[in-house]
Amino acid sequence: MTAPLLETRGLTMRFGGVVAVDAVDFTLEEGELRCLIGPNGAGKSTFFKVLTGQLLPSAGTVRYRGRDIAGAAPHAIARAGIGIKLQTPSVFNGLSIRENLWLAARRKNGAKRADAVVDGVLSLIALAGSTDRIVGTLAHGQRQWVEIGTVLAGEPDLILLDEPAAGMNHDEVGRTAEIVRAINRTTSLIVVEHDMAFIRMISDRITVFNRGSVLMEDRADAVMRDQRVRDVYLGKKAA
Repeated sequence: MTAPLLETRGLTMRFGGVVAVDAVDFTLEEGELRCLIGPNGAGKSTFFKVLTGQLLPSAGTVRYRGRDIAGAAPHAIARAGIGIKLQTPSVFNGLSIRENLWLAARRKNGAKRADAVVDGVLSLIALAGSTDRIVGTLAHGQRQWVEIGTVLAGEPDLILLDEPAAGMNHDEVGRTAEIVRAINRTTSLIVVEHDMAFIRMISDRITVFNRGSVLMEDRADAVMRDQRVRDVYLGKKAA
């Protein structure tokens, strides 16, 4: 059998007496797109930070393509093929869309190859007709797409997206779902999100976090019906 792309076993992150991630076992297969949901403070963002080396876990393992990367430096994890887009865009506002993407692509490519990577990314995020626009002048949704594009330009094998649809209008959410599905044709993803309509658009399998642990993991329809999930996260809106 093929080893999972990403696997954690007993992954734990403590901050003093607070257990933010509590002995989490998680498996992601090659090519999979998994959504993580849960109430605020459930441990989702801390889980992301441990996966990307921003935090050193208190216990447990993180295996990426069979190699334990728990505690590795963020730049080493990025070089191994894991990219992350945080909720708040971190792009260069004074540069154009193309310049932002080119700088991201140039980190691991020569200039000619970087140009080709940028062209592919611009097509994927549907901004090929706006390449010279200054990022600081863009609407919120477009800025988020540029940020996703800068992650893509690094050509990772696994992308972690933290609330990519946050603050978007209906049309932007739909377009973001299209972008995420297109990315998933060649790249594995883990997406933290609160917008359940968006989750239904992109993923059939959901992992539910609560109080640092995995509450359940199942197909989207089963998760939506589960009373435990309704109690801790969805509430009356799930009916």
